[in-house]
Amino acid sequence: MTGLTYDLHLHSCLSPCGDDDMTPANIAGMAALKGLEAVALTDHNSCKNCPAFLAMAEEYGLLAVPGMEINTSEEVHAVCLFPELQAAMEFDRYVYDRLMKFPNNEAIFGKQQIYNAQDEICGIEPNLLINATDISFDGLWELVRSYDGVMFPAHVDKTANSLIANLGFIPPDSRFQTAEVKDLKKLHQLKKDHPYLNGCRIISNSDAHYLEHINEPDLTLLVEERSVRGIINALLKAQ
Repeated sequence: MTGLTYDLHLHSCLSPCGDDDMTPANIAGMAALKGLEAVALTDHNSCKNCPAFLAMAEEYGLLAVPGMEINTSEEVHAVCLFPELQAAMEFDRYVYDRLMKFPNNEAIFGKQQIYNAQDEICGIEPNLLINATDISFDGLWELVRSYDGVMFPAHVDKTANSLIANLGFIPPDSRFQTAEVKDLKKLHQLKKDHPYLNGCRIISNSDAHYLEHINEPDLTLLVEERSVRGIINALLKAQ
């Protein structure tokens, strides 16, 4: 086993709430500067900046995971990660077809910029990405697994757009083995109130929308092999 310093929940300038400086190259560069070893790009309901991000991360020697933060029909946010870019882009197309189409208003919500591997803007997403999809949290685990990926509920301790806040409980038939907690000081009470979490691997990511908010290399994820596949496999299993 080996430990990887990580941040597996990051937003680029494709997310309307992401800062314009959150380009794929800048994210990879900042992650490397901070000493992180494994990073994932997880824009709202989209993987369209993952190709550029993976190319940039390779130049910095980072393990880069393609992913997405999906917004389910219940307005629950969940992070979906994939071992291969092709699977992520296929999942991207599946989700986009099930996203409520509403034109983005940049003045209100922010820009949604798509970048190429030269760190240049090559497109703009016209439909607002933070809307809900018609994909239910119930069945999301199986859906993501069908693309060879892994899903975990995002920031379960938050009071908005989290599994606990929006559903009021963790469904007892859930199958996820990893959960994200933003504030680890809340973990003891969370486990007391929601015993399902006692059987989960707990990770804490930045959910960064600004470069300065990307995680410091304070936390490690234990993996059996130092690879993107090793990261996915670790998240598929409880601690």
